[in-house]
Amino acid sequence: MNDMPAQPQFDRAAEDLGNIVELGHVNVLVPDQGLATAYYIMGLGLTRDPYLMAGLENMWVNVGRGQFHLPTRGTQVVRGTTGLVLPDLEALLKRLEYAKKFLEGTQFSYRVAGDVVETTCPWGNRIRCHAPTPALFGPMRVGMPYVEFDVPVGTDLAAIAKFYVEILGGIAGVASDERGAYAWANTSAESRVLYRESAAPQPAYDGHHIQITLADFSGPHKKLLERGLITEESDQHQYRFLDIVDVDTNKHIFTIEHETRSMRHPMFNRVFINRNPDMSNRNFVPGYEVGLWALN
Repeated sequence: MNDMPAQPQFDRAAEDLGNIVELGHVNVLVPDQGLATAYYIMGLGLTRDPYLMAGLENMWVNVGRGQFHLPTRGTQVVRGTTGLVLPDLEALLKRLEYAKKFLEGTQFSYRVAGDVVETTCPWGNRIRCHAPTPALFGPMRVGMPYVEFDVPVGTDLAAIAKFYVEILGGIAGVASDERGAYAWANTSAESRVLYRESAAPQPAYDGHHIQITLADFSGPHKKLLERGLITEESDQHQYRFLDIVDVDTNKHIFTIEHETRSMRHPMFNRVFINRNPDMSNRNFVPGYEVGLWALN
């Protein structure tokens, strides 16, 4: 008789990351750092990086372990929505209401939509803010769990997923929910890029980009190079490509620049400062000025 206790059963595949290990930043150009400060720092309650790009020509904004990069030249708008997790949506609404007076005459807006807060930056970038939800976002308390791109209805979503699997070595698939069908690809243990069908007219691509980091850096580079998709050989640790294509035909599907880095990049896994946006000089308590990006 076997008296050994039954072994617990685990979904081991749920622990797999694939080759894409980081969604580092979303980059959009902005024309005015004052308005960007009013929105991203005062309204959303995020933290300006105190070490890099601290001048007037650019602004890096920390959000958990990711960033927004906001070079101060022109205007770019993501064709979709960036998802954030923020610790207190009620506090967020108060900050956005306060920031409104600094953002008059712009495209700034915000509204409660079910269990999320939907907000638009002064130049039209859409951001969807979620409360910390372990069932959806794990231990994330502050962060960027997804970037969702709008693609035309009828786009071959399976081909997008196949590109991330076969060219970039990622984990990807196709799913649907109450909002329709979408392709998804893991970009770290806590983030994804999504491609969701939308009937809304698509503006021309204006050059905004996302940054990812790969464990196998050279393998995807070789495959992209063979297809003529590399658009910039940045340096030893980085290259860029613009187009997602059908792996079988090389037919263009969607354009979004991927700034692609290796894990040897000097800034990989850099620790970001995140402040507690609800702390002020009037309610200051030593030790509580730092925001926690993950739940204990």
